Amino acid sequence: MSEETNGLPWTDNYLLGYTPMDDTHREFVDVVNAMLTCADDELAGNVRAFIEHAEKHFADEKAWMEASDFPATDCHVDDHNAVLGSAREVEPLVAAGNIAIGREFAAELARWFPGHADYLDSALAHWLVKKSAGGKPVVLRRKVTLPE
Repeated sequence: MSEETNGLPWTDNYLLGYTPMDDTHREFVDVVNAMLTCADDELAGNVRAFIEHAEKHFADEKAWMEASDFPATDCHVDDHNAVLGSAREVEPLVAAGNIAIGREFAAELARWFPGHADYLDSALAHWLVKKSAGGKPVVLRRKVTLPE
């Protein structure tokens, strides 16, 4: 495991105020954290679990975008497709014993997720709540950590 990333713990900083998305993001953090912290002999299985999670996660968000006519659908879906494409390239390499590439991929996901959630997913959450409830998301966060 790299010294740069010792895991990806859940923080309420990731809450966006759209419960189905927040629940999916908790699962995302769990599967990425598993890739970052597992034993080497468990990494291939955790990469597979990430791919299975991402396929459903990204399909759900795409369905929400399409059903609500979200304006930035193409950009958001392109970002998801790039992540899933990378995961599918990494999987056979890890299965063949290249643990380092799997750890690098997991660390990159840990760096990618906060920005993706803050920018693309927060816009989608705002859009979905506005469409369904006519207002902005309400988010109650506990133990928020602010960047230094």
